[in-house]
Formats: sequence, structure tokens, C-alpha cells
Amino acid sequence: MNLAVAIFAGLWFWFVSGCWGYTFHYVLKQPLVMALPFGILMGDIPTAMIIGATIELVYVGMISPGANIPADECFAGVISIPLALLAGADPETAVVLAVPFGLLGTFLDQLRRTVNARWAHLADKYAANGDEKGLFRCAFTYPLAAGFVMRFPVVFVAVYFGSGALERLLSYLPEWVMHGISVTGGVLPALGFAILLFVIGQKMLLPFFFIGFFAVKYLGINTMAAAVFGVCIALLVVLISNQNKQELIAALGSGDSDDDDE
Repeated sequence: MNLAVAIFAGLWFWFVSGCWGYTFHYVLKQPLVMALPFGILMGDIPTAMIIGATIELVYVGMISPGANIPADECFAGVISIPLALLAGADPETAVVLAVPFGLLGTFLDQLRRTVNARWAHLADKYAANGDEKGLFRCAFTYPLAAGFVMRFPVVFVAVYFGSGALERLLSYLPEWVMHGISVTGGVLPALGFAILLFVIGQKMLLPFFFIGFFAVKYLGINTMAAAVFGVCIALLVVLISNQNKQELIAALGSGDSDDDDE
């Protein structure tokens, strides 16, 4: 079981961190999403989802200014979720494990950027020679191959060899230490949610926050229903905004045509 889980964790981290086509990779990097396949693989979906949701709260308000990540939620989740399940740890302990792994993931991301800079310089040479296949290798093949070397072994070793060590460590820790870990793990999700409130505290986003709050409070809908309504409202806002932009562009274009005719 440990071997299969370790291989799956390493492959998952490599695959979703490779940004395949820049589509759904950001969703797959979230601890809450990856918790489901881990739960299926390890035969404990409810516990996996609880652990993933608890870890997700720490990173729910995290943003990446200039594409520089303050913490790698994928690296944190892909290691802490299987380790917690294998060791039988509670969600609060999993959160305490996730935070340092998330910070270590930033160093791995910086290494990835440094290595990939080599392919950018190599692509310049291929572009000068009109070599399309060389450009494809620099943009796709080389980064993915280098990413596998950098990502898979780290996660595989951490999950395969770390589960036993973590289980033994938890069995040796006194009760007061475990209580402190649980308290710390309970505070960290609150901190993540506070960061989220700070992000959505913008004037343009506050109405959506209050709509969701009062819908849950007075209409009695559950969290899943609120999420569905939120997605629908977001899609409507984006569609209406795009339509308004197209109408504005069309109006400006017709105005320019009238000026040319004059």
C-alpha cells in the first residue's frame, strides 16, 4: 500500500505542477481536490476529505503576486494527506505537517524556475534557426522531463519512508505535545480564512460575500448549494462583462467608421 500511495503521490505532484495547457491544473493542485483520489486509493474517503478540507482552509486566501508563490499548497497536500492517512493522524496534525511542506515547496519551485531558464535560452537559438521541433521540445518536453526529476523523487521518498517515521514519532509524543499540535492546527485554518476575508474585503466583492452569508443564514442552504449558486453568479458576471466589452468595442469601431466617412 505504501509503495502504491507513494508512486501515486509523486506522479500527481509532477502532473499537476507541470501546468499542462494552463487549464485545470490550478484546481487539481488544491488539497481538497487531491484528497478524493487519495481517499479512494487508501479506502477512507471521508477521513481524506476532512483532512483535505482542513488543509485547504490554510491556503484558501493565498494569492501569487507576479507568479511568485508564498507557499506551495500542492506540495503540502500531496505529502501531508497520505502521511496523515497512513499514520492515522487527525486533521489538525495534518495541518501542522502541511505548513512546513508548503514552505519547502517554494524552494523547489525556485529550483524549477532556475532550471527552466536554460530552456528559454536554448529556445532562442532554435527560433533563430527556424527549428519548430526544437521550440516544442524547449516549451514542452524538456520542462516536463526536468520537472519529473525534480518533483517525483522528493514526494515519493517523503511519503514512502516518512509514514513509518511519522507514525513512530506520534506514538512517542506525550499527550501535552499532541494537544499543542491540535490547538495549533486548529488556529491555522482560521488564519487562512482571515486572509480570504481580507482578499474579498474589496468593495466590488463585498456584495457577493453578504449574498452568500445571508443565503446560508436565512435560507438554510448548505455549503454545496451555496457553492453552486456562487459559480452560477460568477459565470453570469463574467458573461455579462464580456458582452458589455464586446458592445463597447463594436460601438467604438462604428464610431471610427463614421469619422472616416466624414
